[in-house]
Amino acid sequence: MKNTKFLVKVNRTGVHVPQYVQSIGKSIATTSDRKRALIMGKFAAEDTISAIQNARCTPELVPVKVPA
Repeated sequence: MKNTKFLVKVNRTGVHVPQYVQSIGKSIATTSDRKRALIMGKFAAEDTISAIQNARCTPELVPVKVPA
């Protein structure tokens, strides 16, 4: 059985490579390597999106199937 978890993908204006949230703390670190991205639940991902949403970046949820 597989569960659905989420990545937060960040598209910044002027940057052609998509970035993913790597860690959450006092500041949010991003990485371009999808394997290093933080896999989180839906509510945590939505909270992260609301925290980093501004005029220069567009965050979105990316669903990922993970083994249970």
